[in-house]
Amino acid sequence: MNETMTEIRWHGRGGQGAKSACLLLADAAFASGKYVQGFPEYGPERAGAPITAYNRISSTRCTVHSNIYEPDYVVVVDETLLQSVDVTAGLKPGGAIIINSAKPPEALRAQLRGWTGRICTLDARRISEAALGKNFPNTPMLAAAVAISRVVDPAEFVSNMETSLKHKFATKPQVIAGNLQALTTAIEEAQRV
Repeated sequence: MNETMTEIRWHGRGGQGAKSACLLLADAAFASGKYVQGFPEYGPERAGAPITAYNRISSTRCTVHSNIYEPDYVVVVDETLLQSVDVTAGLKPGGAIIINSAKPPEALRAQLRGWTGRICTLDARRISEAALGKNFPNTPMLAAAVAISRVVDPAEFVSNMETSLKHKFATKPQVIAGNLQALTTAIEEAQRV
């Protein structure tokens, strides 16, 4: 992996918040002093359609402006995409895939088209329903991406997110508290193999 740049590819379905999580990660990394890129790629623009989003996070200015074909990390917000999308395509051998699933990491290996590297899982549905009252998988998956990649220090990330949430949801303290709970729980629970 490039020591100065980390590339992350997100896979989700329209409406699940993969694009929002990608952009929030870019904001958090920028707040920590990094150079960032965060952008989506759409196919059919409808709820439930597969979408891909990308992050580049670097300690030096990045002049590459293309999709990410050989990511360091892949985040899969919807486990059902494992059946239809080659989510491990181009994933660097030293990288990891982070999947929203209640299953342990090894239980998913057979669905990953020969991927032999690190697999991480997180039950984002359970975490978001407990903390937010609804299934918003993007918040826990965002935290899992930080926990696994360490692209931003997790404590600094939570602090940056708290500042951002307080600004965005100043009149909704329950939303702030719920999101912070989802973030901290996800950082603690991300399973690694």
